[in-house]
Amino acid sequence: MANYYSLHINCGGGPIAIGKFRYEADEGYGGEAQYVPSKDNWAFSTSGHFRDKNNTADMYIAKNVSILRMSSSELYTRARLSPLSLTYYARCLVHGNYTVKLHFAEIVIRDNRSFQSLGRRIFDVYIQDERVLKDFEIKKEVQGVDKELIIQFKAVVKDGTLEIRFRWVGKGTTTAPHKGIYGPLISAIDVQAVEIIVDLKGLDLQTDSFTLRQLRAATNNFDSANKIGEGGFGSVYKGELLDGTIIAVKQLSSKSKQGNCEFVNEIGMISGLQHKNLVKLYGCCIEGNQLLLVYEYLENNSLAYALFGSETSSLMLDWAIRQKICVGIARGLVFLHEESALRIVHRDIKATNVLLDKDLNAKISDFGLAKLCEEENTHISTRIAGTMSVSWA
Repeated sequence: MANYYSLHINCGGGPIAIGKFRYEADEGYGGEAQYVPSKDNWAFSTSGHFRDKNNTADMYIAKNVSILRMSSSELYTRARLSPLSLTYYARCLVHGNYTVKLHFAEIVIRDNRSFQSLGRRIFDVYIQDERVLKDFEIKKEVQGVDKELIIQFKAVVKDGTLEIRFRWVGKGTTTAPHKGIYGPLISAIDVQAVEIIVDLKGLDLQTDSFTLRQLRAATNNFDSANKIGEGGFGSVYKGELLDGTIIAVKQLSSKSKQGNCEFVNEIGMISGLQHKNLVKLYGCCIEGNQLLLVYEYLENNSLAYALFGSETSSLMLDWAIRQKICVGIARGLVFLHEESALRIVHRDIKATNVLLDKDLNAKISDFGLAKLCEEENTHISTRIAGTMSVSWA
């Protein structure tokens, strides 16, 4: 079964396209205590029975009674309605962070001076069993009827399913302006993975996926005693997996404004590159608000640490070793520029981004600012793209 990164539903209406989104139809019968598996990746269920009313199929779809003048009015001509509880299940989602947009418009109750304006529709909204709206009334919130109201929430998907529930809790009116129009009402739903997930969707990654629990265990919950580096986009920790593999875990800083872009770029650039003078990327972790990269561990830290951390470093870099390191850096760059399937310009070569293994072989790291080099481009900008060199802790 396929994995999904987004879902767009025209609740109570037919299939439509608005901008870059295609909304799926939701016209199925939603009668008393019904579970409706609309497609492989979503379903909905309803419960309850409208009081003193002969329940029919069309009662569970509210229909607009006037001309709508808001943008994207096609989403609001119909809406899904339920007397008690209405739940949508987005399934087969890739785990990670999502934005959820709920579209509302009161298209049944009126706001004129007639009897049609006396009704009050009040309900609660839950996302992943957490109440996000209490005693919510569309007409009151948007100060009128036939007006769109879009509310955005954040949600985390861990087991592939996102649950959005609307529940009437006995408040409001049940017979005004007429029987059977109360209960939760929803016009459309947008579920979209945040940028980091969407950008990774198309990458043919040759790396593993780690869980946050694995990496916390490996680094003793990111203990400061295991911290081996600090860069412009976060900290680096030494860790050990259950199979004994020693790793370096780069934890992206939440303060980094460009962090997501660099994270995606780094994975995409080096996931498939193999060279003795490039740091090997084992995998990544995307969970909650955590973004982490997992590399091979290099025993002698960075070139900056070897050169400038003399008080704590015991390395002796004679001229032969220094030449070896320079040649290793050059070989890594030649591979990136001329020999790899993807021609890459690193743009941030400095001592902190050159790591040394146990034999003092140089390996280039940190591809967050790298760019693909098109062969027809004969000029490479010399503008500084990264940060000033920062010594390792």
